[in-house]
Amino acid sequence: MGKVTGFLEIDRQVHKYQPASDRIRHFREFTLPMSDKEVEKQAARCMDCGIPYCHGPTGCPIHNQIPDWNDLVYNGDWDGAIRNLHSTNNFPEFTGRICPAPCEEACTLNLEDIPVAIKTVEQAIADKAYETGHIRPYPPERKTGKRVAIIGSGPAGMAAAQQLGRAGHDVHVYERESRPGGLMRYGIPDFKIEKHYIDRRIEQMQGEGVTFHCGVNVGIDKKVSELLAEHDAVLYCGGSETPRPANIPGDDLSGVYDAMPYLVQQNRRVGGEPIQSVAWPSHPIIASGQHVVVVGGGDTASDCIGTAFRQGAVRVTQLDIRPQPPEKEDKLAVWPYWATKMRTSSSQAEGAEREFQVATLEFIGEDGQLTGVRCCEVDEKRKPIAGTEFVIRADLAFIAIGFAGPAAESVMKELDGEIKVVTDSRRSKNVEANDRDYRTSVDRLYAAGDVRRGQSLVVWAIREGRQAARSIDEALMGSTVLPR
Repeated sequence: MGKVTGFLEIDRQVHKYQPASDRIRHFREFTLPMSDKEVEKQAARCMDCGIPYCHGPTGCPIHNQIPDWNDLVYNGDWDGAIRNLHSTNNFPEFTGRICPAPCEEACTLNLEDIPVAIKTVEQAIADKAYETGHIRPYPPERKTGKRVAIIGSGPAGMAAAQQLGRAGHDVHVYERESRPGGLMRYGIPDFKIEKHYIDRRIEQMQGEGVTFHCGVNVGIDKKVSELLAEHDAVLYCGGSETPRPANIPGDDLSGVYDAMPYLVQQNRRVGGEPIQSVAWPSHPIIASGQHVVVVGGGDTASDCIGTAFRQGAVRVTQLDIRPQPPEKEDKLAVWPYWATKMRTSSSQAEGAEREFQVATLEFIGEDGQLTGVRCCEVDEKRKPIAGTEFVIRADLAFIAIGFAGPAAESVMKELDGEIKVVTDSRRSKNVEANDRDYRTSVDRLYAAGDVRRGQSLVVWAIREGRQAARSIDEALMGSTVLPR
């Protein structure tokens, strides 16, 4: 694959970033694209490693045939590369931007900390395909006469809709917000993925016969029971939206918010929409001139950090209860799996102060307004260490510690009540469905994505949407040619 000796001759290179001082002045993407020749050189580094863990279960959840399209790019066959990439991934321009790239962790060259720049090559293939007109509507040759409803237009719902539409079914996607995309549009900031990439895919899917119904809150504006009566199958892709409860004293103070209302507001501002969301109502939240504290150590916390800096925050501090991880992992102990090691996101690199192995004890304030966060150091069992308490000044605090399952209102309220769908045994109450056929306990009702598996990555949502589409097509037609 690639050039036989490429990994010996060519250094690893990835997209460069605009300087932090420049990129915090806007909400656009800030990666600097590489030339085609530079990308081809990076693809040439893909070695003939025998067992390519990058596209196995340890690397890519959707089994992208990474060595194959690296070889095609190296040989200048960009059209062949996008055809190969699309055979497993409907939206490589999404994953090429926002996937954390477990494939690179699983790369054989990562044993030497110089993995192939897979994510960079993937994004370049997708962007090149738009330039050359390869990404256009591919409507089905025939219609099946079957109708399928999809609840939710995030990556799982979008992937399923495109697959089912191309199979010839009449697909209707119901989205409660004013535009499709789910939390990929409203939760992930524009500086990580600009939303015109989503718009272009929606336009393509509409050209393939998929119908989007925005501003329809299923379970309230339209019942799930109505969708089941009007369609041959219904797929629920509602995502994981209930914030995990922090149970921190003082979280009712003005200035303390869950992360998602804050991120959704800013995405709506950038998109030219009113800031009020159906699911995340809140008064305006702006970090300009504020001291900000972010509780949590994951991607959502990083998104809050980057957003706060772009709004003009004076200082941003991130609190992580986990111990500071090592700078380098033990390769022989963890490779090819995702390693716990010190990672710095682009947002954290913009100036965040990071506190590790610290617990948030209390939000403190005066006259109902947040003024600080009381913290302490913790031991390896996350128990407070006496005498280590300290207070961080805070005008705004965002809680970003993850999600505990689907939204309890609207769809789940009806599924729990009248329809009585079976949920899993965890407190999150995800919809129970296996990962083979994605059927729920209710006839003709399927579930995929975070609403089934819990909060996860966009790449996992795309995988589940594709696999659920195959299951639905097979159930409706008796057989299917859709890939699993």
